[in-house]
Amino acid sequence: MNKIAILGLGAMGSRVAINLLAAGYEVIVWNRSPQAVHTLVQAGAMAADSPQEAAVQASIVISMVTDDPASQAVWLDPETGAAQGLAPEAIAIESSSLTVGHTQTLATEIEQRGAAFLAAPVVGSRPQAEAQQLIYLVGGKAPVLAKVQDVLSASSSRIHHVGTVGQSMAMKLAVNALFGVQVAAVAEIISLLNQQGIPLNQVMATLKELPVTSPAVQGAGNLMITHAHAPLFPISLVEKDIRYGLELAKNAVEEPMPTLKAVQNVYQDAIAQGYGNDNITGVIQLFMQP
Repeated sequence: MNKIAILGLGAMGSRVAINLLAAGYEVIVWNRSPQAVHTLVQAGAMAADSPQEAAVQASIVISMVTDDPASQAVWLDPETGAAQGLAPEAIAIESSSLTVGHTQTLATEIEQRGAAFLAAPVVGSRPQAEAQQLIYLVGGKAPVLAKVQDVLSASSSRIHHVGTVGQSMAMKLAVNALFGVQVAAVAEIISLLNQQGIPLNQVMATLKELPVTSPAVQGAGNLMITHAHAPLFPISLVEKDIRYGLELAKNAVEEPMPTLKAVQNVYQDAIAQGYGNDNITGVIQLFMQP
């Protein structure tokens, strides 16, 4: 069975590592802060002192980090980067939410070293990862995906082969942008209806029966009315993904994206007011307080 390295043990990476251990894989882990590594070692993983050391021991290397700079450091640092340790037959998988340009550059760098590359960002958060219900949006060559299908299935309910590495990351940014727009809109609507004296429970009881309200928006609305903003998808990361999406749009289309830009401003306001570490649902605090 393949040895798998997980680089980055945040909310998602740690849970993917646990799922792989439960599925019987040997897992090597690396993280910038040691506490997360210690927890995974207690669960049966092996620790590496650097991404490069982790990659040397693995046939499949998965990164789940915050942004482009973190991905650049994890893979391409000249002294400690995982790309330095990849064997020619290894498969590198980038599962972070990144810019399309960085992802394409990373794919080129890794493939030039003789290894294979997939972009495989995920849709879902901690609850879905814990329940093995993530959805992978994969970009890259189909034969490479076939080799890691079982590995990805350990944490997921569905795997979509979107196309190229750039196309899969574009899809991921689009999904997160759409979610961000919907959540900001429902936050404003809940606030408006609350100002009209309609009880919050009644607001959600009504909205959930209507076809305009998606299951994701229902879940977000229920968290809003119970003031449950523990971070599942922090506002700071929502803004980052919208920013990356706007960068892609600027390079891809002539027309601006006024709706998405306006929603980015909302999340930037939330960060400025100290809500950046709250869950995306915490954006409602801009419009109403408990």
